[in-house]
Amino acid sequence: MAVKMRLARLGDKKSPFYRIVVIDSQKARNGSYIDLVGTLDPSTNPATIKIDADKAQHWIACGVQPTDTVRDILKKQGIIKTK
Repeated sequence: MAVKMRLARLGDKKSPFYRIVVIDSQKARNGSYIDLVGTLDPSTNPATIKIDADKAQHWIACGVQPTDTVRDILKKQGIIKTK
């Protein structure tokens, strides 16, 4: 079972809202997830990002692979160190 940290889309048409979740990679985008790590609201200017840093670091330490988009968000928040 490959576990990933990725975005799950919520919100209405043309007003997206995302949850950053830890989920099995074979489940659907909005399927049941293991843990909720944070939220992303791109409709505000600048985008509102709320992440529980302790949860994110814990899951990354457990071997969860974030998707490219989530990795960029975590780098901007200072949760993942750049090499």
